Amino acid sequence: MTDFGLVMFPADYAIAPSELAVAAEHNGFESLFFPEHTHIPASRLSPWPGGADLPKEYWHTHDPFVGLAAAAAVTTNLKVGTGIALVTERDPILMAKQVATLDHISNGRLILGVGAGWNAEEMENHGTPFASRWKVLRERILAMKAIWTDEAAEFHGDYVDFDPLWSYPKPKQAGGPPILLGAASKYMHKRIAEYCDGWFPIYQDEARAAAAGATDYSESMRLTREAWDSAGRSGSPNSTIFGVGHDPAAVERCLAHGFDRIVFALPPAGADEVLPMIERYAALKKQFD
Repeated sequence: MTDFGLVMFPADYAIAPSELAVAAEHNGFESLFFPEHTHIPASRLSPWPGGADLPKEYWHTHDPFVGLAAAAAVTTNLKVGTGIALVTERDPILMAKQVATLDHISNGRLILGVGAGWNAEEMENHGTPFASRWKVLRERILAMKAIWTDEAAEFHGDYVDFDPLWSYPKPKQAGGPPILLGAASKYMHKRIAEYCDGWFPIYQDEARAAAAGATDYSESMRLTREAWDSAGRSGSPNSTIFGVGHDPAAVERCLAHGFDRIVFALPPAGADEVLPMIERYAALKKQFD
């Protein structure tokens, strides 16, 4: 059965994370996701993948882990997730602590969507060269997994290097929360199979899906499963798609592709705009329950 969630940039001028979370749970949504950008350089060359002008919520958004902690504190069953966390911009020992703490205090409700990022100037402000971003992401995730799992964790790589350390709490979910990779490249299948637990693509509408080079969701999931099996992983990789609008045909397409979770997009706006949208999404969701 497919789960349904919501995603919104938790901007400082938008509905509060706690109020949003209460409404999401009340309307029967399984999960709530918050994106991340620590900042946006005032002068940048990196083009925004979504179009010409970068929306202001990108530099007005709350820290996702703080926002999700507020969301978890006022809900009981709602899963809270990053959609996505920029691992390339976070110290892995500190991030491991933040993730474990949130998973612990939410009683195992965290989903960790991760990505390498698109804004070269932003990540370079954090000391990560754009060309090295995927190697950095890999080592940091593997290092965090060690911290979440081992009593005396250590890791020795090219970008992350530490001798045995103690770090508690451990996550409520054994081995850490499920990690979903936000990516759409020919390398993503093996990356998911090696150090993640599923795929987390952005929804493409019909016009974009018809364009050359658009992601073939069914084929991508087939290749991910193939890589998963080749790596000797048990179970199945999760597939979550986010950014879906209020469109029954879009939901039907996502269901036909076999996605495990469909995440509807909300604008970073006030309660008077967002709450009615949540109710409309809830009505749409019921058509497919």
